Amino acid sequence: MSHVFDARSTTDEVLADVDLHGKRILVTGASAGLGVETLRSLAAHGADVVGAARDLAKARGATAGVREGALTSGGSFELIELDLASLSSVRACADQLLKDARPFDIVIANAGVMAPPFGQTADGFETQFGTNHLGHFVLVNRIAGLLGEGGRLVNLSSAGHRFADVDLDDPNFERTAYDPWVGYGRSKTANILFTVEFDRRHRGRGVRATAVHPGGIRTELGRHMTASDEQALIASINAAHAAAGLPPFEFKSIPQGAATTVWAATVAHPDAIGGHYCEDCQVAEIQDGEGIRGGVRPYALDPKHAEALWTRSEELVGERFL
Repeated sequence: MSHVFDARSTTDEVLADVDLHGKRILVTGASAGLGVETLRSLAAHGADVVGAARDLAKARGATAGVREGALTSGGSFELIELDLASLSSVRACADQLLKDARPFDIVIANAGVMAPPFGQTADGFETQFGTNHLGHFVLVNRIAGLLGEGGRLVNLSSAGHRFADVDLDDPNFERTAYDPWVGYGRSKTANILFTVEFDRRHRGRGVRATAVHPGGIRTELGRHMTASDEQALIASINAAHAAAGLPPFEFKSIPQGAATTVWAATVAHPDAIGGHYCEDCQVAEIQDGEGIRGGVRPYALDPKHAEALWTRSEELVGERFL
């Protein structure tokens, strides 16, 4: 593929020349927004897609078009139940996939929650760290054997990782005052660090992992934000952009937001993106400036930090993974 894509590229543009017949792909967060668009675009190009969602009734309604597109293209579509805020649900989902035993070519960890009031998962973890990171950490590692040579893992992160590094000593805000954006930043940094260590552990057998920032999109992810919250966030982003000599922030459409995901999953060369953080259909540069802006902070790609997070995550969930 010689095409160069950017922030305005859509899923259909990225996949215009891509035939996905015979590819089996798992996408979490299959009931709204980017998850549905990701499934739709992949199914429209012949992939056999599996959508994972907490609320299957909602997911069935949201993905009616995905099912129709799969029938038209010669692909297939199915749903599986997954509540990332409950490790018993995560393990049940993984067990079901392992029992089925059909391999995956691509796993896309898309689901997430952003900046809610303080809460805890069913297992007592802070909601964002538990859902965005630990739920996916257990799911992906349990089914990692279903990814064979040439397989890819795509973890959805965010420019929000720039809000905060992970806190391995106090991941659940037991001794730290809770700030929803700090919690979000920690979880999104964790998504990148998980990518780095998963890629290191699995690239020897031909499986690569990458993290992606979809951009700013109005989806259900922002359900906990008020209009004034959104205005304040955009103002802070624009201030960071101005300081860096960047143009003002612009929202992406949902097809534009999902474009980097499908690009990393199917189009980009695995060696180019493996262990990296991508945005706007490109590998992002390391940028340590203040504020929410483009680029990835160095702490999110640090291999020793990634290994430490892996070890701490194993301790928290009570499982060891290869």
